[in-house]
Amino acid sequence: MVIYVLESNYYDKIKKELINNEVYKQAKDYSKNRSDLNTYYNVGKLLAEAGKHYGESIIKNYSIRLTKEFNRQYSVRTLLKIRQFYIFIQSQKTPTVSAQLTWSHYYEVLMLNDINKINYYINIAEEQNLSVRQLHEKIKSSEYERLDENAKNKLINKEQSKVEDLINNPILIRNKNNINITKLSEKLLKQLILEDISGFMYELGNGFSYIDNEYKIKIGDRYNYVDLLLYNIKFNCYVVVELKVTELRKEHIGQIETYMNYIDRNVRILNQDKTIGIIICKKDNKFIMEYCSDERVLSKEYQLL
Repeated sequence: MVIYVLESNYYDKIKKELINNEVYKQAKDYSKNRSDLNTYYNVGKLLAEAGKHYGESIIKNYSIRLTKEFNRQYSVRTLLKIRQFYIFIQSQKTPTVSAQLTWSHYYEVLMLNDINKINYYINIAEEQNLSVRQLHEKIKSSEYERLDENAKNKLINKEQSKVEDLINNPILIRNKNNINITKLSEKLLKQLILEDISGFMYELGNGFSYIDNEYKIKIGDRYNYVDLLLYNIKFNCYVVVELKVTELRKEHIGQIETYMNYIDRNVRILNQDKTIGIIICKKDNKFIMEYCSDERVLSKEYQLL
């Protein structure tokens, strides 16, 4: 009898939390998200405590009863995710929920089984104000896995990242028109990028914004054209992008460094950091991304989807 009363108390508290959440959301529609997260945190705590006392089978029991009483689906999977949500928040050094993310965002990342991946995608979703669909696409594209180990270690240890740390490898560019890669020209490659410029900048990392393509600069008595000129707001610097469909050559690096120097001398202002250069080129029958900025040159694979 005592055992049944204790078990019933857990269930009644869970039921009360869910009912209060529904009432609160109807009365204060503007704060639905905060109410959901607070409710699921409290319910997750109760589920964790009930599980310790009565075993995993109690989750199935609660699923059946809640679904019947609320006339809506509270599946075992959903209740397990709610419990996992509580455990995840508790595991953080500062156990708070994000005011920017919804339960759907958290549900998406809790599908992952690596705490570092979960934290990465939560931070990216906050910083870039991602919709649930955009977050799903990033996870689906294995964005975290495409970071190099040095970048991952910096994120795990909460060290200051540089702009090049968060460039994925390989870079994914959508080939919506199924262009034959063997016939890809610089003009077509640029067209593919411009057709999904926001996706391209997301691939490069956080804080990139588009300025222009075929950006005209005058060197001596000749005009030259930068394929893409971007700006990184987070790192406060211009980004010169050059597209090459041949293997990387010394003159390509010399060319982009000339363009970078021009931007530094004629466009950049004193409080901005030095310009970054990116060369997209072909190497060993693959497309790679060469990343150049004075003393830094990094290679990134490039892949058409």
